[in-house]
Amino acid sequence: MSKVRNVLLMTIIFLLSVAVMSFAAKPIKIGYVYIMSGPFSTYGQFAKQGAELAIEEINKNGGILGRPVKGYFEDSTGKPDVALRAIRKLVYQEKVDILIGLDSSGVAKTVVPSIPKMKTPLIITHAATPDVTGKLCNKYVFRISLNLAQNVKAAATLASQMDAKKWTTVGPDYAFGHQSWEYFKKYLKQMKPDVEFFSDSEVAFPPFKTTDFSSYITKIMNSNPDGVFISLWGGNLIDFVRQAKEMGFFNGKYKVLMSLGAATEVLTALGDKMPDGIWVGTRYWFLANNSELNRKFVKSYYDKYGAYPSYNAHGAYAATYAFKKAAEKAGTTNKMAVIKALEGLKIELPAGMVEIRAEDHQAITDAHWGQTFHLKELPLSILAPVKVFDGIGVTRPIEETECRMK
Repeated sequence: MSKVRNVLLMTIIFLLSVAVMSFAAKPIKIGYVYIMSGPFSTYGQFAKQGAELAIEEINKNGGILGRPVKGYFEDSTGKPDVALRAIRKLVYQEKVDILIGLDSSGVAKTVVPSIPKMKTPLIITHAATPDVTGKLCNKYVFRISLNLAQNVKAAATLASQMDAKKWTTVGPDYAFGHQSWEYFKKYLKQMKPDVEFFSDSEVAFPPFKTTDFSSYITKIMNSNPDGVFISLWGGNLIDFVRQAKEMGFFNGKYKVLMSLGAATEVLTALGDKMPDGIWVGTRYWFLANNSELNRKFVKSYYDKYGAYPSYNAHGAYAATYAFKKAAEKAGTTNKMAVIKALEGLKIELPAGMVEIRAEDHQAITDAHWGQTFHLKELPLSILAPVKVFDGIGVTRPIEETECRMK
């Protein structure tokens, strides 16, 4: 009897050792591409932290399909050619199973058409141009976060409830800024037909590298608008708010909406320099969802990094878990099988329930807006009140997206 037990014990030890060796020898590789250097690098650092937290959690719980996960991080520098080289390195040299990331709409519009040649799925977590799930859509590219049309429809809904008739804008002089303004005008005009918009020569689109916004602030203030829609983000928005506050821009003379003003990167950097009572938007707000999953995510993130998670941290975290669920649904990391599993995928994330629409690969997810309110006890303004816009209500019908998936 003892010999039988010994044989069974040796067999169990052997099988466990094989499992351990298999787990250690064949990692699943995820390639992440974000802005990791320069004035917008905070966004990339937050994304990296969100990704690393997800990988750590997943590996502690047995990995994906019994295999460990390893992350590879590359710097796009916010430039299309650099981002494309980084992606090619991840696909051809590192042989990653999936790509996650992209911060800039301009970068995304250049990169996305090249992804089918690499035959590797990409989940976009930040770049918000509707085109990548619209006229540039393809079967390899997905987005787990709000696009700008969804976020801007929420902004237009808020604007339609304000007593502002004449609107102008300040936005970055590339795809994101111009498209944000076009969608804002389109949606607000539908909701409030008597609204007016300043002409192209009267609005302000500062170049992406601008650090001195004084001339643009003066131009907007001199035009005497009733409302100002601001789509600046990151370092641009931080510089703008600091300078605009000194120039009396936020004196209550007109309504102000900032489409990405609730990014924790921005709110933390500004501290008490962010004026109270400004309506600001974000793709994820860490206090908007009281679910157990979100509370756990916020606590784990804060315990590990000493900060509250931004929407970019959430995006990378969410995309990593979406890939995990798709791979487990498919029962394999085969790229085409994962793509099929991602289409129509429904997953609970810290932000709430999210569905990746099969027809255009765009996430149906809620939009979060709120008014800034500074507490001395916190290093950043919070949102009070918070307004959550239902994902279905802010998402364009598929026939309006120009997506013709091949």
